[in-house]
Amino acid sequence: MSQTTNTMQFSDSELSQRREFDRSRPRERDASKDLIGSDRVEDTNVYSADGEKIGHISKLMIGKRSGRVEYAVMSFGGFLGIGEDQHPLPWEALDYDESMGGYVVNIDKDRLREAPRYSASEEPTYDQQFGERVYAYYGVLY
Repeated sequence: MSQTTNTMQFSDSELSQRREFDRSRPRERDASKDLIGSDRVEDTNVYSADGEKIGHISKLMIGKRSGRVEYAVMSFGGFLGIGEDQHPLPWEALDYDESMGGYVVNIDKDRLREAPRYSASEEPTYDQQFGERVYAYYGVLY
């Protein structure tokens, strides 16, 4: 009786996609510690590196095919929610600080005023050119 080995053959493209997928996933996940529902991210405060509250997360932009959070859109400026600009921040530019109960972005508030943004009434086209500009501004690879 011969024994057959069931091996799957993958194309170079499939292997490359799998490697990229594996690199983006943590080895261990603890849902109580490492994962958070999108509904709990929205309205979470964002702080500057010196601890000053500078805005809040208004929404997340998630890749349809990758399932990866590309941007956290932060509302910033204005008064009582009027005149706030929307600042797309690369997800990688944010660090969650448990003691503050919010996200910290390592950027000076004055520099944030010059960051890529848009008004709530005119959402941009989130294409590659836009992504490259936003990610470069925050010093993150696109």
